[in-house]
Amino acid sequence: MELKKGVETGGVDEEKWVYDSSVDHKGRVPLRASTGVWKATLFIIAIEFSERLSYFGVATSLIIYLTKVIHQDLKTAARNVNYWAGVTTLMPLFGGFLADAYFGRFTTVFLSSVVYLLGLILLTMSTFVPSLKACDAAVCLEPRKVHEVVFFIAIYMISIGTGGHKPSLESFGADQFDENHSEERKKKMSYFNWWNFGLCCGLLLGVTVIVYVQDRVGWGAADIILTTVMASSLAIFIIGRPFYRYHVPPGSPLTPMLQVLAAAIKKRNLPYPSDPADLHEVPRSRVDKGRLLCHTESLKFLDKAAIVEDWENCAEKQDPWTLATVTKVEEMKLILNLIPIWLATLPFGISVAQTATFFVKQGTMLDRNIGNGLEIPPASIFALSAFGMIVAVAIYEKILVPVLRRATGNERGIKILQRIGIGMLFSISTMVVSALVERKRLGVVEKDPVKGSLSMSVFWLAPQFIIIGVGDAFTLVGLQEYFYDQVPDSMRSLGIAFYLSVIGAANFISSLLITAIDHVTGRFGKSWFGKDLNSSRLDYFYWLIAGMIAANLIVYVFLARRYSYKNVQRSVVVADCCEDGLEVSMA
Repeated sequence: MELKKGVETGGVDEEKWVYDSSVDHKGRVPLRASTGVWKATLFIIAIEFSERLSYFGVATSLIIYLTKVIHQDLKTAARNVNYWAGVTTLMPLFGGFLADAYFGRFTTVFLSSVVYLLGLILLTMSTFVPSLKACDAAVCLEPRKVHEVVFFIAIYMISIGTGGHKPSLESFGADQFDENHSEERKKKMSYFNWWNFGLCCGLLLGVTVIVYVQDRVGWGAADIILTTVMASSLAIFIIGRPFYRYHVPPGSPLTPMLQVLAAAIKKRNLPYPSDPADLHEVPRSRVDKGRLLCHTESLKFLDKAAIVEDWENCAEKQDPWTLATVTKVEEMKLILNLIPIWLATLPFGISVAQTATFFVKQGTMLDRNIGNGLEIPPASIFALSAFGMIVAVAIYEKILVPVLRRATGNERGIKILQRIGIGMLFSISTMVVSALVERKRLGVVEKDPVKGSLSMSVFWLAPQFIIIGVGDAFTLVGLQEYFYDQVPDSMRSLGIAFYLSVIGAANFISSLLITAIDHVTGRFGKSWFGKDLNSSRLDYFYWLIAGMIAANLIVYVFLARRYSYKNVQRSVVVADCCEDGLEVSMA
């Protein structure tokens, strides 16, 4: 092949062709001018917009539906919402693995979008098909069992669809940028910001227009809108097929990890070489796909997997279960280094879990009238969170990043983990403000038990939603970038799944926390979680979460300061490995 010959002789026209192991829709080396970058990601962000519209149209009103239509009590409804949100954000681990190992990201997005669409169709049927409806009366005092079963099957089909859709689509969008091309690399750093901008636009319409239709017109009308939008965006995604860059899945990304571990254990008693250059690595000139990683000093026991014992035989022909390359060893280190950061971000996820449950339920207890008989649906207050995130992302991308780049010399402005830590400070502020507002609301209820807190405007909740939205612009976007960037190249769908699993695991922990606190406080006095909000003490619960995040932040800062970022060799002939993972040497 002419292009490949050019690579071997050092004559590649890198401005014309993209040589990062990707192919176009016909399996050829992509032309830079006609594939990838923003022309491709616009199609990808379009389907993400509709998916988030559908997801938040369902998620933000779920606790309202469970308490009003299915008539569950507050604790049961909150737990069911957390379980569903937990499954929805943990399923991407499975979907991401299938995308990276077998199907590829485009195919996984397509198949999961079809499942997602079928879930929305079933959800619509549960509202309109007479035998599947909750009941025949205007107000259901007790819904039919068949309606509950079909409803939960539908929303969990949406969970399965999200499981393949979320990790594959976001990483597929990031794949449209060539990291070995300086201009495209800078654009890629902006990609996650604008991805979340589009995501928040979908969220904003989901919690305003869709929720308003649910509240004023009916659940079925909203389901029809969501189904139609999802079907349309799937068609748009398919239309963009000629503009995408595709990465062929290399097989299970877990096998090389196991090979490194097996080789390191087998050679655990060998002496460590005095010079790391003696460790086995494939020569850069022989690598036509993928990237080499620089050796790091962390987790040195794994380096023994790259010690060459049999120098007489060609190292490349030796059993990969007994000899690994430095790059494979470093990829294993990357995965192990993720674990402490993943654990340290869980308390942040617990604070996020409250926005779709107790925050929304608080809105039902306040005055939502904004004049002229217009009443805001309880879930629509969530729009303030999306608004806070949209504004914060735009300011960060257009103002802060250019200033920080000049001040720090870092292409990102600040390091990824610093960005995540800043967002955690906002999450502490969110829980503190939430506790103070809830204490104020309970004080109003004490003074007027009959009218309750209906004399308080729903906009008392605005500060906590806006602050958490600003925090999300730092922490959630930072987590997306971190788990995409700091995993092996072959595991990037799984990397996005790791980010989503933070929120998923945090939802489950939030449910367990509610159960445990309910049991303990009920045993030694009055439970913090009563039959309704007026008999509960959510302010105590919010203070507890704020304290957990603050204590965890100390641990997180310690981990972030000691963290070693991914070191990649980008240059074609000679590569200098420096601490920030940026290569500046060219032959």
